[in-house]
Amino acid sequence: MSDMLLAEARRELGRLPAVLEALLAGVDPSDARTRPAPDEWSPVEILCHLRDEETEDFGARLRVIVDGAGEFAPIAPERWAKERRYHDANLPDVLEALRVRRQASLDLLASVAPDTLTGSRPHRRLGRLSGLDILAAWVAHDRIHLAQLAGTLAQIWALRWAPLRAEYAGPIPYLQDPQR
Repeated sequence: MSDMLLAEARRELGRLPAVLEALLAGVDPSDARTRPAPDEWSPVEILCHLRDEETEDFGARLRVIVDGAGEFAPIAPERWAKERRYHDANLPDVLEALRVRRQASLDLLASVAPDTLTGSRPHRRLGRLSGLDILAAWVAHDRIHLAQLAGTLAQIWALRWAPLRAEYAGPIPYLQDPQR
């Protein structure tokens, strides 16, 4: 299982930069900072989150397992968003930084022996996590945020063309029900 997961995860993780580039092509700076709802992240904030999680969460935690280090460092994604001023970042710069970090992660994964991924460390909320758990979660994390980004972009599009009835397309995430 370790060999297969490592190979599939590397392939899936390698796709993210191209998918993001295609999804975000043509998004202007104003739309990049538009939040689909007051407590939700804008496209640039989602990308900043992915950029930072790349090295400070998934990559770092996988290294703890592979290197046999002590424990996982705590992370604070919500706090990072404010402290690091994600909302003010430049979308093309963030996308490039993510691309570079993802390539470094792929290089790391290419050097990992699959059997080292069976090691585990305690996680304060989930119990023990193995390198395999982290690798499977990493791909799921990418997909969760791709769905979030796609929903955010759909809402931004609908807002841009209001009062046209974009909801005819189907349920748009974050779109307020006009009947309320």
